[in-house]
Amino acid sequence: MQQFFGLHVTGKLDSETLAVMKQPRCGVPDVAAYSTFGESYKWENNQVTYRIVNYTPDMSPAEVDEVIERALQVWAKVTPLRFTRLYSGTADIMVSFGARDHGDGYPFDGPHGTLAHAFAPFPGLGGDAHFDDDETFTYRSSYGYSLFLVAAHEFGHSMGLGHSQDFGALMYPAYQGYQDMDSFQLPADDVRGIQSLYGPNPDVNPEDPEPPSTPDACDPKLEFDAVTNLRKDILFFKGRFIWRSHPMKPDKKVYFIKTMLPGAPEHIDAAYENPQTQQVLIFKGRKVWSMYGNEVEAPRPRDISSLGLPPSVESITAALHDRSTRKTLFFVGEYYYSYDEMKRRMDEGFPKRVSETFPQIRGKVTAAIEFRGYAYLYSGPKMYEYYYSSKTYYRTLPSSYFFQC
Repeated sequence: MQQFFGLHVTGKLDSETLAVMKQPRCGVPDVAAYSTFGESYKWENNQVTYRIVNYTPDMSPAEVDEVIERALQVWAKVTPLRFTRLYSGTADIMVSFGARDHGDGYPFDGPHGTLAHAFAPFPGLGGDAHFDDDETFTYRSSYGYSLFLVAAHEFGHSMGLGHSQDFGALMYPAYQGYQDMDSFQLPADDVRGIQSLYGPNPDVNPEDPEPPSTPDACDPKLEFDAVTNLRKDILFFKGRFIWRSHPMKPDKKVYFIKTMLPGAPEHIDAAYENPQTQQVLIFKGRKVWSMYGNEVEAPRPRDISSLGLPPSVESITAALHDRSTRKTLFFVGEYYYSYDEMKRRMDEGFPKRVSETFPQIRGKVTAAIEFRGYAYLYSGPKMYEYYYSSKTYYRTLPSSYFFQC
């Protein structure tokens, strides 16, 4: 289990392992990779039927109907599989809600813990998906457990998929938190897994975006969206993912932004920490969120004009705070501004060209951080190291430098 979840393998029931064991999750045992149950556990006919046997009291029947259909369409969109609903009789996939001992020999365990389970395609129970009625399932809310995400995961099992070790995959065994079903896109690991069984969708739209992959901190081509200090740690942002790593103890384990920093946006533009106020400011477009610790301080973000940036600036690409001068540099394309944190206003004489101060950087600055008196400016997959007080260039490093890859 420790190996499967990417934990330090000790063979002992340590605190890190216990924390993973307590996560709400699917009841199907873990296997490996993006695993399948084997070629023999798949539907022989691409026309698959389903029936909703009963309903949860947490949602209206119409909401459950919509969620179940949309969860099945997650898999139909990338395969030749087509799903037809039955209203009576026995369907390939029988969907039901039940609590504790619900008649299949695999009783549920009450609130939290196991949320649901499903059976791979085979005669009898094969394909059926059961949901624990002791849980609170939701339609479009981050409260409770999203029935859409839980159902989409379970239907992966109903199609013949096992669990995945890919943290960003839908088939990862632990519940990963709320995602809006309107914008949900099946990750690449799940697409590879299901297409290994059924092949691709012959009616695919060539304009559909590529399925998202879980980023690897040691990928030499990786470009971070933003990097910031958080007390003694460093946060690295990429899409909907985040790493929290200590320079003396690099951690390559990736997390979801929404679970580590509830209330913070995804796909951000920039971030920096003001150590005097112990706030982290996160930028996306014209909006800026203020966070204290792991919590958003205000329910609504401010406009970046509140920092003195001119109306012509639609977004910034990076922010760099210097502890010694208490100035923050905001990078915007080929230029940058200097903001005085003490006076709460922009310094005169700006913007300046980036190349004027940092001539080694040819493209735009995409992320930035100050660490131990050095400024690290990211431009794509490269990072440029400067001694900040004199702006002296030292060396060019890979973006994965702090992870000791």
